Amino acid sequence: MNAIELGKAYDPKSFEDRIYSMWKESGAFSPEAAANKNDPPFVIVIPPPNVTGVLHLGHGLNNTLQDIIIRFHRMRGVPVLWVPGTDHAGIATQNVVERKLKKQGTSRSELGREKFLEETWKVKNEHHAIITKQLEKIGASVDWKRERFTMDEGLSRAVREVFVSLYERDLLYKGNYLVNWCVCCGTALADDEVEHEDTPGTMYHIRYFFSDNRDKYITIATTRPETLLGDTAVAVHPDDERYAAFRGKTLRLPLTDREIPLICDSYVERAFGTGALKVTPAHDPNDWELSKKHSLPVINILNPNGTMNDEVPQKYRGMTAARAREAVLEDLKSGGHYIKEEPINHSVGHCYRCNTVIEPFLSEQWFVKMKPLAQKALACWEKGEIVFYPKKWENTYKHWMENIRDWCVSRQLWWGHRIPAWTCSACGRLTVSRNDINACPGCGSSGIEQDPDVLDTWFSSWLWPFSTLGWEQPSLDASNSAPHTDFRRYYPTTALVTGYDIIFFWVARMIMAGLEFTGQAPFRDIYIHGLVRDRQGRKMSKSLGNGLDPLELVDEFGSDAMKFTLAFMCAQGQDILVDKNSFKMGSKFANKIWNASRYILMNLSGRQTAENPPLIAADRWIYSRLNSAVKTIREAFFSYRYNDAAAACYEFFWNDFCDWYVEATKLSMKSDDEAEKDRAAAILLDVLSQSLRLIHPFLPFVTEEIYQKIQGAGSSEKKGMLINSRYPEYDENRYSPEDEKSFAAIQSLVGMVRTLRSECGIMPDKKLRALVRAQPGNPFIKNEGFIKLLAGIDELSIERETGPQRPSGSIGMAGQDFEVFVFIAQAAETGALKKKFLNDLERDNKYIESLRAKLANEQFIKNAPDQLVAEQHAKLRETLLRTEKLANYLRDL
Repeated sequence: MNAIELGKAYDPKSFEDRIYSMWKESGAFSPEAAANKNDPPFVIVIPPPNVTGVLHLGHGLNNTLQDIIIRFHRMRGVPVLWVPGTDHAGIATQNVVERKLKKQGTSRSELGREKFLEETWKVKNEHHAIITKQLEKIGASVDWKRERFTMDEGLSRAVREVFVSLYERDLLYKGNYLVNWCVCCGTALADDEVEHEDTPGTMYHIRYFFSDNRDKYITIATTRPETLLGDTAVAVHPDDERYAAFRGKTLRLPLTDREIPLICDSYVERAFGTGALKVTPAHDPNDWELSKKHSLPVINILNPNGTMNDEVPQKYRGMTAARAREAVLEDLKSGGHYIKEEPINHSVGHCYRCNTVIEPFLSEQWFVKMKPLAQKALACWEKGEIVFYPKKWENTYKHWMENIRDWCVSRQLWWGHRIPAWTCSACGRLTVSRNDINACPGCGSSGIEQDPDVLDTWFSSWLWPFSTLGWEQPSLDASNSAPHTDFRRYYPTTALVTGYDIIFFWVARMIMAGLEFTGQAPFRDIYIHGLVRDRQGRKMSKSLGNGLDPLELVDEFGSDAMKFTLAFMCAQGQDILVDKNSFKMGSKFANKIWNASRYILMNLSGRQTAENPPLIAADRWIYSRLNSAVKTIREAFFSYRYNDAAAACYEFFWNDFCDWYVEATKLSMKSDDEAEKDRAAAILLDVLSQSLRLIHPFLPFVTEEIYQKIQGAGSSEKKGMLINSRYPEYDENRYSPEDEKSFAAIQSLVGMVRTLRSECGIMPDKKLRALVRAQPGNPFIKNEGFIKLLAGIDELSIERETGPQRPSGSIGMAGQDFEVFVFIAQAAETGALKKKFLNDLERDNKYIESLRAKLANEQFIKNAPDQLVAEQHAKLRETLLRTEKLANYLRDL
């Protein structure tokens, strides 16, 4: 074999970009590169990042998990497709462009719609290039030839087709309804785009006098006194005797000349406050429902920009809601209506994009009827056609589907898919069309105007799994009624990997759209991962300054280190708590792979390739351990248990292969028998090659770089790339329980001696004398040389019978079916050791007291993250075991 030398230091910057270019240019990311092209494919569509965004660590996690599972299935030999793309992100992108224009001293209204859209496309193109580079940097093995954008031609056709189809199926309607309104973004929002936060506020108590008696009044409590200008009734419970005498009467609305009725409705809670409720239908969703029930007038008091409109008295017109509140309170006090105010905490809706307080607002919007769609999506889950990982999200999905409300899909923006609806000024006809029209289909008038609004960003996103694959309806092109080839081959997709924060925005809607327009769920497996948080459990944000940039992590540690760390820490159903130092773990593992491979490759010089070399016990053991790791990892991948798969990779390579097997082979590699050296080298290289394939999905760059070197060393591996090589498969014939049992006993013995050496402060180069007592048939005699090498023993005695007592000057330790005695008095001064052990014992006992006090603290248990509490319990168990061991050492001494 040829000697191949890797660089002395692991330096990911020297090869990651080169390796990615090799993969990309070779077509390795394409499903057409699969060995078994006719097998059922494995398909994922990427959750499209916002085109104006920069990938944060949450994206890093999401794309890491997708890339890992994609690489695993690609190595199974099946066709694998990972569709990349970006989202036009209506509100977010328009906000970016408007801020840019503001800095330039202009605005979208000054530019006009056409020019504004030109500027937005420029921004989109600039940011798209950045996102592409970021995905390449983290090693995303997406099929770039199939990249999509939610506003590209094909997806825009699909959006229009779905909109018109919904209208034709009576699942889409337009009307004046109460919506969530962001005065900053100037648009309506869907219910799930409103984020509710507990916010300090004030409850104001106000007198509403009866029209026929100024001495009588009802007390109303409200947090928004300015909205009383839109009140159209006061409601009380019909069984509330406090107000029985006032039924049918009217009240004079403060600060206005209007009279409003006192109505009775069982919705009102008698025990809450005074039991009287002001009814403001245009600015409260519950009041809106009351107004429909009691045929109350609906008065909208706000302009779209959040200022007071002409429905309020002249004095308040043009004021912002905040300024109007101040003015109204002043006038309530001077008019004898004000009673008192008190501080409260209450839930307030905020815009998910700009965090502005949401105003319930009456306006004309387009809505999708969701209940018929939700019923199909719920039935799909009940039949087992979709599966959630972890299963706990099934309850969330079920609850949301059973309590779904109609979806407001129109947005008062310019950037997005413009609504394909036209109104005729001559006859008033509304026309919804797949194609642009120039004249009214009803009267022929050219006086038609297209709806100025655009569709909610999620309206294109909910079609993503099939629109990206070329889905078309026959009505789009009568000459080509067959769906696109990719749609036939790759839909439905296999899995969706996403965070739980968009399960409502996106996941549930995609299922509904897929069932409605393709007749099938868009994917089978739904893996919902946690969020990335800092070590204190806080969400990463700019305001806290605790965010981590994935590209900075890649620059410092390498892409592989970032990806492995995230996967290793990604337990199902849990958030990931990290800081920058967390990624040192992944970096150390990549370094271990590099250094172990370097050692093996350096020792191949002059060795002859051994065909089908005979196996000794250590070889059978490592193949058995590799086989077990393969089984564990494959099972973990199929159930999306990333952390279990990563831990199994780590444990096998670092512990079984490097710490034990590679060390064991040193006896053979130092042998005078050249044939034995050839035999050992061949097996070492084979196990390394299989290990690289095992680890590749987690650390693709470093494994590919080493794999390319191995091929030059004369490995039996076929020439090619690791990315497309076959993933190891479990082989029952490789399982060797007897060898595993024997090797476990050797590991236990060596581990005990090593631990004792460390605890006694004995240097590694100081040789020890030891006695082992074990039952007949033990594995120690046959492996004496190996034990002496790894434990640093120069004199080892092995007795087959249990002795009557502990040999003088030794410390004894008991394993399963054996005892080992290390003659510590010959390697260290016993008086100093006793003093050290007593000090260690005192230190550990103090530490135990502090841990027990912390775990007895109810506030700590209540407020600390579960992971932190579990860590404290583990530390306590570990320290208790150590004190028990120290006590035994002192007894022996």
